[in-house]
Amino acid sequence: MSRFLPVEAYRQGSGDGYKLLPLKFTELDSDRYVLTNMVGEYHVAARDLAVALFQHRLEPHTPEYQDLKAKHFLLDNGSDVAIDLLALKARTKLERLSQFTGLHLFVVTLRCEHSCPYCQVSRQNDDKTAFDMSEETARKALDLVFRSPSPHVKIEFQGGEPLLNFPMIRFIVEAAVEKNKVEKRHLAFVIATNLALVTDEVLDFCSKHRIHISTSLDGPAELHNRNRPRPGANSYQRAIEGIARVRQRLGRDQVSAIMTTTAASLGRVREIVDEYITQGFNGIFLRPLSPYGFAVKTKWFAAYEQSTWLDFYFDGLEYIIDLNKKGVPFAEFYASTILKKMLTPFQPGYVDLMSPAGIGTAALVYNYDGRIFASDESRMLAEMGDNTFCLGSVDDPYDEIVLSDKLLDPLEASFAGSVPMCSDCAFEQYCGADPVYHHAMQGDVVGHKPTSDFCRRNMAIFRDLISRMEASPETRRLFRQWANN
Repeated sequence: MSRFLPVEAYRQGSGDGYKLLPLKFTELDSDRYVLTNMVGEYHVAARDLAVALFQHRLEPHTPEYQDLKAKHFLLDNGSDVAIDLLALKARTKLERLSQFTGLHLFVVTLRCEHSCPYCQVSRQNDDKTAFDMSEETARKALDLVFRSPSPHVKIEFQGGEPLLNFPMIRFIVEAAVEKNKVEKRHLAFVIATNLALVTDEVLDFCSKHRIHISTSLDGPAELHNRNRPRPGANSYQRAIEGIARVRQRLGRDQVSAIMTTTAASLGRVREIVDEYITQGFNGIFLRPLSPYGFAVKTKWFAAYEQSTWLDFYFDGLEYIIDLNKKGVPFAEFYASTILKKMLTPFQPGYVDLMSPAGIGTAALVYNYDGRIFASDESRMLAEMGDNTFCLGSVDDPYDEIVLSDKLLDPLEASFAGSVPMCSDCAFEQYCGADPVYHHAMQGDVVGHKPTSDFCRRNMAIFRDLISRMEASPETRRLFRQWANN
């Protein structure tokens, strides 16, 4: 007796019927399903409609049929260019892979005059110059930077507090500009600084080279000073004054800010959003704590559960949407990143939401001591004694660094398109592979998805964003604006 039905039972529609293109589906809520295809197009359908689609009973004259056909969920005799268009969208989604590493982070010092208890970096006291990058290390790192085939090269200066080693920033920028006279890349620079040490000399140099400033702002003065202590207890004042000075000297758009959610932030998301609006920012990245460095040593990372942060996030998102309805244009940048993946054919390049993973392929980190890491989080793990993602040093050949098994093995193992559970997940196109996070939290670059906070957090956000768009055309229009900015 045969174990299988005849082959005819497995054939999809023929003749005037339709064929299903590759798709996945999952429950959105108790009544509806989300269908997604291989390029991230989604469709929300009632159960009966989904069943009719899968059983090839959907009638061609219905609006649902035409919508699913336009979104590349099905193929019929009238779909002459559908496969070519689907292939074009797939190539566009993966275009960044051919460009390879565009972001290069230089850790010019570990010294810092702040003592933030949630810091991801094992920072050093500001008098320990042994933790500064040397000119020799910087030169070798720059040689590797320009070996990347990417036409766009962004060099970001990290710490510690990078302005404590401003002479090295000056040296690297000037050397990179000189090399680029031959290389002719689109070259950009960023300094990630708390702004407490910004001077006219720094601002003059940033103005000359169009250097962008990235800073931290955790909320109102009391909260910011509590989260980010420094001698004089004036972290907030220094940050706000620094933001104003940067805007006056460099331009309004030349400074951005990020926040980190601590236990003290919980229940205050609306105050935090209001602070960003007061300071003239057009959006905010509502960011949870990360499980690296000083944040683990001080146990601040374990200060709240994932579900608690999600409540914080959704309250903030609801408030931001309401502000937009009242005429206050303001965005939540994590949602904007996801929405770009949902609603456009483009990838935003955010390392945590890339698959194949963005470690190495999208970013490389050149440490003060010459070691090279696959990401900033990889560097933070190393400061905790875990060198799993150390790819080598500036003394190594470029090909050995980027073709290292320490990079290629986790990239291959964690690729969401082939990982168990990820490969079947309807949200796989919106999510990413984060092998560093899962290695840090679960001791495995793939991770155990049912217990992964990374998965729980993102799946909850994906469902929420789709539900909001389905419930309100006004919200859908707002989200499209965010996705296309």
